Amino acid sequence: MKRLILAAMMAIGAAGAAHAQDPLKAAIEGAHRTPANVARDSARHPYETLSFFGIRPDMTVVELEPSGGWYTEILAPYLREKGKLIGAAEEMKPENRYAMAFKKKIDSNPAVYDKVAVGLFDPGKQYNIAPAGSVDMVLTFRNMHNWIGQGDEKMRELLKAVHTVLKPGGVFGVVDHRLPASMKQDERASSGYMHEAWVIKTVEAAGFKLAAKSEVNANPKDTANHPKGVWTLPPSYALKDVDREKYMAIGESDRMTLKFVKQ
Repeated sequence: MKRLILAAMMAIGAAGAAHAQDPLKAAIEGAHRTPANVARDSARHPYETLSFFGIRPDMTVVELEPSGGWYTEILAPYLREKGKLIGAAEEMKPENRYAMAFKKKIDSNPAVYDKVAVGLFDPGKQYNIAPAGSVDMVLTFRNMHNWIGQGDEKMRELLKAVHTVLKPGGVFGVVDHRLPASMKQDERASSGYMHEAWVIKTVEAAGFKLAAKSEVNANPKDTANHPKGVWTLPPSYALKDVDREKYMAIGESDRMTLKFVKQ
């Protein structure tokens, strides 16, 4: 019996030591995280997603349009000691509510967010994200569908700005709502969903190469056919209490997870 107890204690100790050596898990499980954000981990799979992109704690990483900072809560402490996080957003002015939401997040806890740098990312207008060739990884989570309405030329400019700041071989990680190939994608992606093939073609045309795809954020329950588009589903619940249990059972959207590299 004593041997069994000792073996169990040693196994627990080894597991604890391994966990302590995994800074990404430590960041995800940090006490600083907002409970409402933690509740979304099971749908957004931050550990698996960031691991798939190949993130390391010594990287310089740009998060495009972080808004309320769901991923910033994880990236900031993870990169704080050895790397660098740049949150690229619009100018922090009252009329830019998503930029102000990001400002509120990084101002909320200096012990976690004091080293977060800020870059200018104003789609269709101006970009001053970071010096050319200085970034290891650029990440965008559920944003690309918002950029389509600018038109092809503006999208090319935006992707060029991303390409420029990356080092050769740098990673551009994209997570967004996936439209089934059998459904039509309109010019503005007004439902919030996009064809995966369209995203790949558009990004590769900007000088990137698709390195890998992951189904870690797939949701086969999502038909992408909802009255208020993707915002019908949690966490938005655009219909409020109408059929809420139905949409809760579906969960968050079916999402593509794509890893591109700079050519």
